Amino acid sequence: MSEHSCPKRGFFAWPQGVRKVYQPGVRHPELKVPFREVTLSSEKGVVRLYDVTGPYGDPDGSCDMSRGIPRVRPEGGEGQLASARRGVLTPEMEFVAIREGFDPEFVRQEVAEGRAIIPANIRHRELEPMAIGRAFLVKINANIGNSAMSSGIEEELEKMLWSIRWGADTVMDLSTGKNIHEIRERIIRRCPVPLGTVPIYEALERAGGRVENLSWEIYRDVLVDQCEQGVDYFTVHAGVLRDFIPAAKARLTGIVSRGGSIMAKWMSLHREENFLYTHFREICQILKEYDAAFSLGDGLRPGSTHDANDAAQFGELKVLGELTKIAWSFDVQVMIEGPGHVPLQKVKENMDRQIEWCHGAPFYTLGPLPIDVGAGYDHITSAIGAALIGSLGTAMLCYVTPKEHLALPEKQDVKDGILAHKISALVADLAKGHPMAVAWNDAMSKARFEFRWEDQYRLSLDPDLCRRYREAALPKDPSSSRCCTMCGPDFCAMKITQEIV
Repeated sequence: MSEHSCPKRGFFAWPQGVRKVYQPGVRHPELKVPFREVTLSSEKGVVRLYDVTGPYGDPDGSCDMSRGIPRVRPEGGEGQLASARRGVLTPEMEFVAIREGFDPEFVRQEVAEGRAIIPANIRHRELEPMAIGRAFLVKINANIGNSAMSSGIEEELEKMLWSIRWGADTVMDLSTGKNIHEIRERIIRRCPVPLGTVPIYEALERAGGRVENLSWEIYRDVLVDQCEQGVDYFTVHAGVLRDFIPAAKARLTGIVSRGGSIMAKWMSLHREENFLYTHFREICQILKEYDAAFSLGDGLRPGSTHDANDAAQFGELKVLGELTKIAWSFDVQVMIEGPGHVPLQKVKENMDRQIEWCHGAPFYTLGPLPIDVGAGYDHITSAIGAALIGSLGTAMLCYVTPKEHLALPEKQDVKDGILAHKISALVADLAKGHPMAVAWNDAMSKARFEFRWEDQYRLSLDPDLCRRYREAALPKDPSSSRCCTMCGPDFCAMKITQEIV
C-alpha cells in the first residue's frame, strides 16, 4: 500500500445503515466519543457498538497517510493514576465511561485501585482513550512489526490499519529488523489506539545484535526515545531473575519469550542480576514523566502445555506482583502479561494466582493455547483458551494468527487472528454480563428470528462475508427470504415456531 493510495476520507466503508456517531462529554463537553451506530430495519431502533477505527471509520474524517491523523488530546497534564488517587476525573476517564456505558466515578475508582489502566502517553495526542480492566469490555491486542527477514514500513502500516479495521483495541509494534525507530514513528502518528512496544528489541539492535553488548544505559536511552515518540505501554521483562534460569532450562521447551531469552542470556554471560530488575525504580521514574504504563512481561511463560504452571512461570509471577507495588508507589499504571501454552484444566489457577499475587492489576494474556499441535490453526487454538481465561477475568487478549510458530503474519492472517479473538472477547463479555455485549448479542438474535437479513449483516463481525455467503447460496424462489439454504422453506425451525398457534 503506497502512502498516497489511501483516500483522504472514509477509508473504512461500512454497510448501508451503519454510521459513525460521536457523543460529547458532560464534564468535558469538548470530548467526541465514537460509536458505530447500527440502524435496524422496521423501526426496530438502533444499536451502538464500541468502535476503535478513529478517523479511518469516519466518512467525514481525514486519513491522509502522508501526514498522519488529527490530534485529539492536549499534551501534558497529571498522570491517570495520580489523578484518580486524588479524586480528579480526567477527560480520559470520562471518555472511557461514555464508551463503556459506566459512571465516570466508577472508572476513576477502578483506575485508582489499580484494577484498570488507561494507557495514554502524553505524547500520543492522536489517541482515543480506552480502559483495560476486568470490569470493562475485554480488549484485543494485535501484534505487528517487521523482522530481520521480512517486511518493511509500508507493510507494517497496512497491518496497523487492517488491525484497527477489524477491531484491535491496541497494537504492539514488535519490530526486530532494521529501521525500528522510523517504523514506530510512522505508525504512532497514524494510530488512534494505544501502541505498545518491547524496548529490549531496539536496545539489542543498538548493541549490534550482540546480547553481551547490551547495557542498562543503552536500554534507558531507548526507553526515553520511545516515550518521547508517544508509546503508551511497554513490555518490560524485569521478573526474569537468575534464580529462575535453572528451572526454565529444565523445561521441555525452555524459554520461548524473545525478551525473556535475551535477558537470561545476558545474565548468564555477565553473571549479574537482570538490569531491568535492579534499575526498576529508574524505569518507573521515566514512565511516570510521560504517563506511560507497564505491561510487565512474562519472560518465563510456558511455551508448551507440558511446562505450564511450573516453578519458573509462577516464580516470575510473584516477582511481577512485587514490582507492581513499586510501580504504583511512583503512580505508574501496571498490567501483567500471562501465558502462553496452558491446558484448559490449569487455566483457572493462572487467573486466581495472578489476581492474588499481583493485587488485582489487569491481566493481559497470549491465548493461552490449550494444545500444542494446532500449527496453521493456532488462532483457533488460542481463541479457545482466551475465551475461558477472559470469562475468568483477563482484561486483554493478545491475538494469535494462523502463522504463529511458523512465519511472520500477512494481512489476511492479521484479520483471521483478530476476529478469532474478538469472538473470544465477546464470549467472555457475555459471561460477565457486560450490558453492551448483551445488547449487541440480543439484537442479532432477534434479527435472526425475524429474518431481518440486512440487520444481521450490519450486526455481524464481518458484514461483507455474511452477505457473500448468503447471496451466493440464495435461490431465486421468493420464499427464500424467510429461510436460509441450510433448512430451506419447509424445515426452518424458526419459521415453524412462528406458525404455532
